[in-house]
Amino acid sequence: MRYPPVSILKQTNMLFVRSFLILFLSCMTITINLCLSSNPSSLGTLSVDGHFSFDEVHHAAKDFGNRFHLLPLAVLYPKSVSDIATTIRHIWQMGPDSELTVAARGHSHSLQGQAQAHHGVVINMESLQVHKMHVYSGNYPYVDASGGELWIDILRECLKYGLAPKSWTDYLHLTVGGTLSNAGVSGQAFRHGPQISNVNQLEVVTGKGEVLNCSEKQNSDLFHGVLGGLGQFGIITRARISLEPAPDMVKWIRVLYSDFTTFATDQELLIGAESTFDYIEGFVIINRTSLLNNWRSSFDPQDPVQASQFQSDGRTLYCLELAKYFNRDRIDALNEEVGNLLSQLRYMASTLFLTEVSYLEFLDRVHVSEVKLRSKGLWEVPHPWLNLLIPKSKINDFADEVFGSILTDTSNGPILIYPVNKSKWDNRTSAVLPEEDIFYLVAFLNSAMPSSMGTDGLEHILTQNKRILEFCETARLGMKQYLPHYNTQGEWRAHFGPRWEVFAQRKSTYDPLAILAPGQRIFQKGISFS
Repeated sequence: MRYPPVSILKQTNMLFVRSFLILFLSCMTITINLCLSSNPSSLGTLSVDGHFSFDEVHHAAKDFGNRFHLLPLAVLYPKSVSDIATTIRHIWQMGPDSELTVAARGHSHSLQGQAQAHHGVVINMESLQVHKMHVYSGNYPYVDASGGELWIDILRECLKYGLAPKSWTDYLHLTVGGTLSNAGVSGQAFRHGPQISNVNQLEVVTGKGEVLNCSEKQNSDLFHGVLGGLGQFGIITRARISLEPAPDMVKWIRVLYSDFTTFATDQELLIGAESTFDYIEGFVIINRTSLLNNWRSSFDPQDPVQASQFQSDGRTLYCLELAKYFNRDRIDALNEEVGNLLSQLRYMASTLFLTEVSYLEFLDRVHVSEVKLRSKGLWEVPHPWLNLLIPKSKINDFADEVFGSILTDTSNGPILIYPVNKSKWDNRTSAVLPEEDIFYLVAFLNSAMPSSMGTDGLEHILTQNKRILEFCETARLGMKQYLPHYNTQGEWRAHFGPRWEVFAQRKSTYDPLAILAPGQRIFQKGISFS
């Protein structure tokens, strides 16, 4: 038997040793990179005006939905836009091997962990102090505000100048950046469009750490992409918001219907009229007995005796909520105008309820409910909300099934339902809408009682939500989710439809490593999203 020469054995052994060392060093490099990607020390060395917190992070794993709890590695409290840019640029420069992601957190009103970053960095936008609010009056008034500013504070500041933004959300204790990343919809949207249709300019920090100003004329693709973009392309650090003269007072009206078709037809009549109310919303009352005790805000009718005597007798009723703005010096003309508008409607006789409040009180009406719920310990409960956009041609089919078969016994929170005009929305933004010219916002604003296994429990409400979504799918209603939530990219592709390619291209341009807003679950860091 012949053996190989010693020299060949030595060469073979040397090759083996060299290969082993290369493999070992490669593994060490990967291990070091992975350690760096989750090691807070690299963040702690950054020069920022604010500060990082690596210990007190539990609050950043909670939101209004109170269902998802993902702990971040750190929370950044920025005092400047530079702090945000420096942090994102640092993570961008770490490359795709780093697992760090970034989420902007406003007033924590997200529903399903959208503003959370598991083992990443959460930026507390309310700490951003660099942009002091500036109101500019003149022929085209506007306000410059920080992305972390609350809308209620913007309203208070603008009212000092007799001005106010044109479009609102029902709840004002939300940040500018938060609502503009979605759309911002309320009862004024039929006339002015959502909040994203009333923005002149933005300052944005992209997923590369670039600070860019954008508008319709400057970086327009980024401008339209960020509006309604679910935080995917950049963090809004400043917004220039269009203003209009603010009224003194609001005549606030509620009328009831027992027939859904009549209720919907009257709403559509009003949003299409040239002379109409300034605010139009509707909501559903399911198996409620007391009109006063179950309406969702500070509405206090001028005839409380009449209102308290009204009984629904277990019927499903539909309430049309209207508002007309006015100044005190023209109350007589206003009353005549309101009377003419109401005469065109077909609500139930003897169900007209009116009150007058200040403009501020009307816009901040939902906050009154928040205070009451907090006092009873019922605010920080799970909120399995479901928000849908339903085409006008399908709204009767939707109502027949949902209010006739799925939700028959009770509801676990307000159910809003009102139409808006698609023509008031800018189709260049990232917001996804149904195909038709008029569509309805339907919002199931549920609250679940902790530990309950009954109809007010989380599992029961989630099952109802699933049934509603399944009906929309099987009936092919052409529904789109507002404040959407999906778990797979396939579902997101279906949501965006033909607009997916533009959305994905913008992601590739402005946040190619998928660093931003991981809680939306649209893109995953390190995985191709083309």
